[in-house]
Amino acid sequence: MTAHHQPDRQDHPDARADLSDVLAAELDDLLRADDAALVARFPGDTAARQPVHTVYVPADRYGTDLVARWGEQAERALDEHGGLLAKLVGDRAEEVLPLVRAKLGREPVEDLRIDLEDGYGRRPDAEEDADVDAAAAVLAATRQDGTAPPFAGIRVRSFEGPTRARGVRTLTRFVQGLVAAGGSLDGVVVTLPKVTSVAQVEAMVLACDRLEAALGLPHRALRFEIQVETPQSVLGPDGTAPVARMIHAGAGRVSGLHYGTYDYSAFCGIPASSQSLDHPVADHAKLVMQAAAAGTGVRLSDGSTNVLPVGTPEQVRDGWALHLRLVRRALERGYYQGWDLHPAQLPSRFAATYAFYREHLPAAARRLRDYLDTASAPGTVLDEPATARTLADLLVRGLDCGALLPAEVEAAAGITAADLQALARPRRGP
Repeated sequence: MTAHHQPDRQDHPDARADLSDVLAAELDDLLRADDAALVARFPGDTAARQPVHTVYVPADRYGTDLVARWGEQAERALDEHGGLLAKLVGDRAEEVLPLVRAKLGREPVEDLRIDLEDGYGRRPDAEEDADVDAAAAVLAATRQDGTAPPFAGIRVRSFEGPTRARGVRTLTRFVQGLVAAGGSLDGVVVTLPKVTSVAQVEAMVLACDRLEAALGLPHRALRFEIQVETPQSVLGPDGTAPVARMIHAGAGRVSGLHYGTYDYSAFCGIPASSQSLDHPVADHAKLVMQAAAAGTGVRLSDGSTNVLPVGTPEQVRDGWALHLRLVRRALERGYYQGWDLHPAQLPSRFAATYAFYREHLPAAARRLRDYLDTASAPGTVLDEPATARTLADLLVRGLDCGALLPAEVEAAAGITAADLQALARPRRGP
């Protein structure tokens, strides 16, 4: 007689389901703390708009008319040399340059950083105090009358020993002055330069805590960005990347990582003639920054080029050509923000940025529509959810800066701007 297999109780479907449930519950208990840490440390990108640039202006040159003055000077450069820029932009010039001109008239500066560090220089304490107080008063007034840029802030001196006291004094006076003048801290950040250790970030967190408590401000009203311009922030003596720990040591206050082109290059021993945003040491630092910030909600910014589009027509052309190339290169590498140091860089900043988003609109919208339209046959590219998010994010960024119009994006992608935003920047956790 042939023996028949008698199924074990564990072979029964209900038994297997019970075992799965028990195991899943056990793993939930095991990983509960890890799940919470993941949500806290890597919550995903913020839904807030990211500016395409940061304009750095020495504090003693900052006044109520600065934004308008930069816009007028940028438009003048476009009036005088628009033909040169059109040739450099190429086939999209007729489409892009009218949008650039409109942007210069409407919002020439998206993010302003009032500089009290290298661009400002060393001054007697009384002189710096006066400039800090004036800057706080001007920023408060312009934010109240609507002439300030959407984003603004101040760069203080570093928290290294020789400059720490002055940096803290400037920070304290600025925040006190801004609050006393009725200025809002929404969209205001502090740039902490030349960071060399995690401890300096922790010190900045402590300073923000103390200022908020003393001035009766809400918790985390003060936020700051870390300027990555020393090799010590990218590669520590133990072989790790301190910049990753710096983000998490910021206790939710770090809003961005900004690359410092010339200090970083100089620290690495790069000859002055070769210091540039596209030098290999710059690419290495920015790749480490990018990996460290991924998923944290901390934004990235490229640095600046000190080759200005001013002087003879040939010098203007060469300066614009370089700036256009560097801005485009950064966008292609996922760096959506950079520094501008002169009004004549605004036409090339916006021209490169607008051309990039308008060039990518048709393909990105088509791929996103194919991804969302599950009832139709798949398109020529089988995109995964992560890629769909980056496609949506590209369109959101184009909308945010004015390169793209809501109606054309909705028509091309088949999705509303609000749904596009939700797809582009989902947050992890509840």
